[in-house]
Amino acid sequence: MKNKQKRQSMIIIGAGMGGLAAGVYGQMNGYRTEIFELHTLPGGQCTAWKRQGYTFDACIHHLFGCAPGSPIYDMWQEMGAMPRELVMPQECTSVSTLDGKMFVDYYDSRKLEEHMNKLSPNDSKVIHDYVKGIQAFTKHDTMAAMFTGKKSDILKLLPGLFSIAKWMKPTMQQVADRFEDPFLQKAFPLLVYSMPDSPAFLHLARHGYGNSRNIQWPVGGALEFSQSIAKKYESLGGKIHYRARVAQIIVENDKAMGVKLTDGTEHQADIVISNADGRRTIMDMLGGKYVNDQVRESCGEPPDESMMAVSVYLGVKRDLTKEPSAMILLLDKPEMIAGHEHKNLEMQLFGFDKTMAPARKGVIKVELHSKYSYWKQLHEDRAKYKAEKDQVTEQVIAILERRFPGLRNQIEVKDVTTLVTWERYMGGTHGWTNMPKRKFTFSIIGNSGKEEYDRTLPGLANFYFCGVWATNIGALFMNAQSGKKIVQAICKEDGIKFAATTN
Repeated sequence: MKNKQKRQSMIIIGAGMGGLAAGVYGQMNGYRTEIFELHTLPGGQCTAWKRQGYTFDACIHHLFGCAPGSPIYDMWQEMGAMPRELVMPQECTSVSTLDGKMFVDYYDSRKLEEHMNKLSPNDSKVIHDYVKGIQAFTKHDTMAAMFTGKKSDILKLLPGLFSIAKWMKPTMQQVADRFEDPFLQKAFPLLVYSMPDSPAFLHLARHGYGNSRNIQWPVGGALEFSQSIAKKYESLGGKIHYRARVAQIIVENDKAMGVKLTDGTEHQADIVISNADGRRTIMDMLGGKYVNDQVRESCGEPPDESMMAVSVYLGVKRDLTKEPSAMILLLDKPEMIAGHEHKNLEMQLFGFDKTMAPARKGVIKVELHSKYSYWKQLHEDRAKYKAEKDQVTEQVIAILERRFPGLRNQIEVKDVTTLVTWERYMGGTHGWTNMPKRKFTFSIIGNSGKEEYDRTLPGLANFYFCGVWATNIGALFMNAQSGKKIVQAICKEDGIKFAATTN
């Protein structure tokens, strides 16, 4: 049902990617918007920080939407993030043993096939099939069709659907089982963030994006990427209030009317959009009043164990320019680190972007599985918490020293983040894993915002979600897309034609 009178103002809680997008598109469509951000920087989890000349990037692994003309690129351009200087890594990722044997998953299909055939000539047939699969996905913008949900993008997939259909069902592990070579059997299922049960088509789609240069790296990293969007938002007349923590969403007659900050000040608006943690929004800012069974279930405890729960950053006096941009390091035997048994280490090696470190130096980021409860309990005793972070760092360094001899003496800076770090930084629950507790399923016809409770709450008018609570996945472009979609929905409710411009 359309409103009789167009609403004119929006308050957005949180300057994460979804909140920034909602602000940009809100301003483009004639709404007066303000963003209230508890931190001092825009971007939320899309951030980075400097230590003694090194930049430690917390977010971007693969940035989708780097090829002009693609739907995701168009969105980034509308938001002010494109065009920009980009770097094209030569590989999607790589897998290495401690003694240096390596499978490099090159984006270049010909180079990849030659490399894999050298590793395992007996697997040439399976290798060729894998490469053909990558080439099939290269021809189609599957991510845009799946996640933006536009019918026009979905229809574009239909002519090539047969060539990619065979890859829609198997997991990475099931594909890996087709190889004869023991090393490829061990390495292949880890290519998607060490998750063997990941759908193979997601990897092939990502690989296809790399082939078409639609995945690249934004020079300067995540924070500069976020700041470019914040700059565009402010140029459109939007206002970001930093160090402004929202304590309560003001409601009158079951309509969101504004927000009250922790300093006691109140701010009014016709619309409130939350890009903040959903549990805190629903249970704290709204007092748990606007829930049904689905919402209550979504607010349940998320999984305790998480990938990327701990990140160890090392600024090293070592040239990393010839190293892969991403590497999974296989261990000879499992090792207990941060309360979790690790058989391999996930890492990024920032030698490909010269802005991330001083000349002839680089950054290594190692990401570890762990449990939120493990670190939350440790954090109650700050001395024990620090000691465990130091222990984790020492274990990681000892392992890396075996793969990169001499590294220990080249380390100039160390830093460690945990899920508790992110909980404090983001003001949410369970660190960066603050997604709703509901099963996420991939669909070729689109995912984001399909269900009403993804974006709204029962019985509450003029209130909306964007960001991870609406998408249930951490992909950067999806969270941005959620901000755009919610403004599109608001424009439709208000009876106005949605507009977006790159000017």
